Parts: sequence; C-alpha cells; structure tokens
Amino acid sequence: MNTDLPPLKFIPIIKSVTWGGRKLDSLFRKVLPDSVPCGESWEIVDLPDDQSVVSVGPLASNSLASLVETHREALLGEVPLLMGRFPVLFKLLDAQQTLSVQVHPDEEACRRLGAGARPKTEAWYILQTDPGAKLYLGLNDGVSRTDFVKALEAGTVGELLREITVKPGDFIYLPSGTLHAIGAGIVLAEIQQASDTTYRVFDWNRVGLDGKPRQLHVAQALDSINFDINGKPPHAPPPSGRQGIACKAFTFERIGLAAAAQVPLDAARARILCCIEGSGVVTNTGTEPLSLTVGETCLLPACRAESLTSEQGGVFLLIRV
Repeated sequence: MNTDLPPLKFIPIIKSVTWGGRKLDSLFRKVLPDSVPCGESWEIVDLPDDQSVVSVGPLASNSLASLVETHREALLGEVPLLMGRFPVLFKLLDAQQTLSVQVHPDEEACRRLGAGARPKTEAWYILQTDPGAKLYLGLNDGVSRTDFVKALEAGTVGELLREITVKPGDFIYLPSGTLHAIGAGIVLAEIQQASDTTYRVFDWNRVGLDGKPRQLHVAQALDSINFDINGKPPHAPPPSGRQGIACKAFTFERIGLAAAAQVPLDAARARILCCIEGSGVVTNTGTEPLSLTVGETCLLPACRAESLTSEQGGVFLLIRV
C-alpha cells in the first residue's frame, strides 16, 4: 500500500440555518459569518455540492474527492466507497431552536424513491445541553401510521413524538428510517453516511429565514419511516471497549487521555479524529506531528498507524469507517 499520504486537516464548511446560534464560535473557535445563525460546521465531507478542501501541508487546496480518486487505497484501505464517494460525513451542530421532524431513507427506500436518494445512518455525541434539553425519537407507544398521518394534517405531530432527555456524554444511534428531531439547546457531534438526503415531515408550523414555510417531503418521509423504532435504538459497543457505537457504516467512540498519556490509533481503515477538550498531537513515522486543539478535526489515512498523545490531557472523538 502506498504510504505517502499524511494526516489531513480540512477547511470547515459553515452552514447558516434558522435554528442555529453562535456556539460553534464560542465553543470550537469556528469563524462564522456575521449576524446570522449558524447551525453546522461540516468538518469532513465528499458530496457533489459540498467538498472538504485540505487546509495545510503539501496537499493544501486538494479536495477530498480528488484525494479519493488519486489516493483511494492509501486513504481508505479496503473500505468501499458509498455510491462513489468517501463513505461518511462528520459535522458539529449547534441547535438553539428545535430542528424539523425528519427521516433519512435506508437502502431499500432509496431504491424505491430514486431521484438520487442516498442512505443515511447516523450517530450523535452530545457535547453540551441546556437544562431539560431533549431529543425526539420515534413515536409514543400505541401511535399508528394512521394516527401519524392524521396529526400531519392537523399540524399536531409534536404531541405524538417520543421525548428523550439527554446530557453531555450521551451517544445516540439513529439507523436510517428513524423519525427524529434535535431539540433546542443542544450542541452535538454527528457522524453519518455520506448523504444529504433528508425528508422533512413536520417543521413545527414555522417559517424559514426567508419568511416562508420550508419545503416538506411528506410522501418520501412516509415511505422511509420505520414505525417500529421508538425511543433510543439499541446498538453494539465499539470493539475497543470504550464508550461509543459500532454499526455496519462506522464505529464512533470517545477517547479520554490523562496528561502525558498516549494511545495507539491502528491503521488499515480511514479514521476521523476530533478534539473536543484539551489538545493532542498525532504522531507517526514519516510525517510531521499534527497538533489538534478544541474544535479541530483531522482525517487519518488507512496507510499509516499513528499515536495520539496529550501533554496536558484531552478528550477526543474517533470514527473508524
């Protein structure tokens, strides 16, 4: 395997949305446009309309798509692409208002729906919450598809949703087909399959930044919702034994390092590493050490084994694709 690919940092892509705030700046030092709510920082993405671009080093200005094309084996090892793209997308979210109620299709639903639909299983790590903050996952016990459709027509969907109180440090698994919404006052990290296929089914009877109701996708959503998923879907733990989630699409785990501690980061698969507390340094043979501070993310290619060290201690999120 070619081993000339170093760890990579990318330029974050900031998304302005009606439900966002300014915490991506105060918590993670993201550079935000003035006077608009910002809800997402896309850290690693390879989609037709959104491309991560390398920020520093000998590969600066290269897009992730171009690296997938020219360094696929070194970057991913034996991991397959997802419909021709780098298989996952990683982002940070600041939800200061409640998001729309939505669903993402699974592979079978994508085949039925066509129109470029891409499957999307995702997972969240809760970083910060306001008191009483909650998620909405599925429907309350006894609510049928028919009840749900009637509530859509009446604008009362919120009364039927299963509420889940969350706190910092919680992991939440959302297999495709899960009806869900992020509640107000939550900051989280999200790993997902490389897809921006989202079907909004209910938006709390509100309008967007342009003063108009946002588009809903009721028919597509109803064809995608798994009505058997209510509350927190179960998941397997990572093979490492650390706190986190393992599923077919990725593993997602938390690494806490004491001062002067070190942990190996095995090769063979692409890995995403994000610093959420403190700082750390990624070291390996043949490339310069790469430092990470709060809010910074890097992509570690499959071709190299690295070590993560932290002189003063830190907390990190690690994703293996």
